[in-house]
Amino acid sequence: MQTFTLNDGNKIPAIGFGTYQIPADGSTYKAVQEALNIGYRHIDTATAYFNEQEVGKAVNESGILREDIYVTSKLWLQDYAYQDAVKAIDKSLQRLNLDYIDLYLIHQPYGKVDEAWKAMEEAKKAGKIKSIGVSNMTVKLWNKFKDCFEVIPAVNQVEYHPMLQQTELSALMSKQHVLLEAWAPLYQGNRMLLEHPVIQELASKYRKTVAQIILRFENQMGVIILPKSTHSNRIKENLDIFDFSLSDEDMKMIEKLNQEKGLHNPDNPGVGEWLLANFDVHKND
Repeated sequence: MQTFTLNDGNKIPAIGFGTYQIPADGSTYKAVQEALNIGYRHIDTATAYFNEQEVGKAVNESGILREDIYVTSKLWLQDYAYQDAVKAIDKSLQRLNLDYIDLYLIHQPYGKVDEAWKAMEEAKKAGKIKSIGVSNMTVKLWNKFKDCFEVIPAVNQVEYHPMLQQTELSALMSKQHVLLEAWAPLYQGNRMLLEHPVIQELASKYRKTVAQIILRFENQMGVIILPKSTHSNRIKENLDIFDFSLSDEDMKMIEKLNQEKGLHNPDNPGVGEWLLANFDVHKND
């Protein structure tokens, strides 16, 4: 499995298995179990996905050494006040039934990010978390919160795909030695991307699927990718991208597809308030 080295010296698998919107009715357990059996060694979950427990069950019952599986989870913005964050980190560990989490992220960059980050830095020092990072941080939001980072985030997980290549953000993160992670690396199946003539042409040229062309492009751009599927053939297909390379010319063809438009704009007014109103991670407490 290809890895990237984070700014804290830890290594992260270049591709992970995303679990967003996979229900916690046994489906997450089954999907993660399938992904691990196929060869994934990086699983991405979050408190607000409500499926940490099933992710942990699959990891613990996989028969794979714990140190060979990379687990990411995320802190929800309900719990950004310092004491709440301390408790929430421990609850994530309990739900996952793990001694440590490889990567823990600020899920949404609103509210008391400074207090949440302090709690995460302390958890890292205590060995509860190996690496810490952020998610959905635009250039504007990064500049708003950067002064509260005693420990520079290891990653910034954002929407990233050929239609939204995050050019300005990529340049800023590169200067800070922060790696980008891609959620929605396949634009959530948007036909405008999957059926684009350039992507179709390259799929034929390399005898690969359109998804494999897109994921390989992102990988060669140095972005950690987190494709998600509950279908065995697609889970396997998304991992099978390391036996070919796109030429420089073909990379440039895909780069030209960039519109800097996507599914979500974290800078829109009221996003934080909407998220708090619509996701209650304590509803079953």
